[in-house]
Amino acid sequence: MAPKTAMVFAAGLGTRMRPLTDTTPKPLVSVAGRALIDRALDDVAAAGVETAIVNLHHLADQIENHLVARREPRIVFSDERALLLDQGGGIKKVLPLIGDSPFFICNTDAFWFGPPQSNLVSLAQAWDPEEMDAALLLAPTHGSVGVDWEGDFDLSPEGRVIRRAGPKPYVYSGVGLIKPQLFAGETRDVFKLAPILFSAAEKGRLFGVVSSGLWLHVGTIAAIGEAEKAIRARGG
Repeated sequence: MAPKTAMVFAAGLGTRMRPLTDTTPKPLVSVAGRALIDRALDDVAAAGVETAIVNLHHLADQIENHLVARREPRIVFSDERALLLDQGGGIKKVLPLIGDSPFFICNTDAFWFGPPQSNLVSLAQAWDPEEMDAALLLAPTHGSVGVDWEGDFDLSPEGRVIRRAGPKPYVYSGVGLIKPQLFAGETRDVFKLAPILFSAAEKGRLFGVVSSGLWLHVGTIAAIGEAEKAIRARGG
């Protein structure tokens, strides 16, 4: 069964997109006529998610006003206006709303075009709670749009995420499925998510699922045009 809850990260400053993000929060940046956050929320809704927890900090009022009328999925706002908590801290704050079941995490600066099946559904289908503490959707480093780094991970034959130096065949897509128990005993309010995922990898409990369709990362102003060009080239 697919998770019913997703944590959607919308609080970041979007510094690589300045000056655009001085007045428009990155999740509301439009690509091919649709705001990035709407693309993310449409994906989680299509995967059966009932509740999306959306954290807010930078230009929070704009995001709140944009989403206030949305019904699918149901939106719950997590207010970080007073202090930006980073992804780990943002998750910790809302754990009482998540409960004990695994949940999706989702960035809002990337999306897929043309997958034959929802990639979130594929991730949920691959989930094995006996083997996994977290699973990440990965995209090919070469062939994806907006990848300006040498990749993030490799995979073992069993699908475990491998961290190593040098070029890697896969990038992290910004979407994952994780257990809330990974945050048990955490006392900090502000902390990054990545070290928690890396710790799971060291224990052999972080897995990767290679996504389908074209993955488009929109992390800079120039990447907006690149993404729109790639979509037009595929009839979108």
